[in-house]
Amino acid sequence: MLYCADMLRPRRPDEHYAAEAALAAGLGAAVALVDHEALARGAIAQAVARIPAGLGAAWYRGWMATGGQYAALYGALAERGVELVTGPERYRAAHELPGWYGAFAGLTPATRWLSLQPNEIPSVEELAVVAGELAGGPGMVKDFVKSRKGEPEAFYVADLADVAALRATAACFIERQGSDLAGGLVVRAFEDFVGSGGRAAEARVWWVRGEPVVIGPHPDRPDTVVEPDLSGVAEAVAALGCPFVTTDLAQRADGVWRVVEAGDGQVSDFPRGVDPEPLLRALIAASG
Repeated sequence: MLYCADMLRPRRPDEHYAAEAALAAGLGAAVALVDHEALARGAIAQAVARIPAGLGAAWYRGWMATGGQYAALYGALAERGVELVTGPERYRAAHELPGWYGAFAGLTPATRWLSLQPNEIPSVEELAVVAGELAGGPGMVKDFVKSRKGEPEAFYVADLADVAALRATAACFIERQGSDLAGGLVVRAFEDFVGSGGRAAEARVWWVRGEPVVIGPHPDRPDTVVEPDLSGVAEAVAALGCPFVTTDLAQRADGVWRVVEAGDGQVSDFPRGVDPEPLLRALIAASG
């Protein structure tokens, strides 16, 4: 199990992951530390310097990495005799929306996207094509990984048929993302989900080798009680073909549970108050 090191105490796991790392070690896993700050700035040799050679199969559990950063980490570890169970292509498939959307298309809001460079604002003509494929109505924007859902002016569009309003929201989002824009712009149809305080209650399901090993609340609302209907989700996870993924589900106003996000489990946050031991036991078993 490879965890992120603490920036100030590099021989220790980052405080956010310390309890999980200690539990993993207690369950018999070898635990080693990745320098995520070095990984983010491209110093790959430094990022893996504290990882012993010859560890064999491993899982990463840490802060998000771009597809390129993960591929570099995968290659550097392979040279040290350490093989991440999730390869670079499978990481991107689970981590970035264009990679997982096809498998989940029937279970998630209708979605289209444009590949863009950071700070690149799409034209009205490009957005008109996207909006036309989504047939109007309320919508939202995000990039391939993240949204700014707490900032309505950079997230929500009242009617996707209003291309000028869509472009204004997209431009606001892209400008605020700046150099952190991941992949491009995603435009999604908006669905009305059940919730309180203006926020839908979401469930996060952790899948290891296609099996749901932990079902709990989303980390943003760890005290929420959720009992999601997983009908069809296991089949979608199997179709995606990634060894360790998460699915976030919310209940629509008509009672149907919908997948609102998928992700690579290695970089998905775990909710406070939920026991991670079943997840860690499943990961340890699946690395053999």
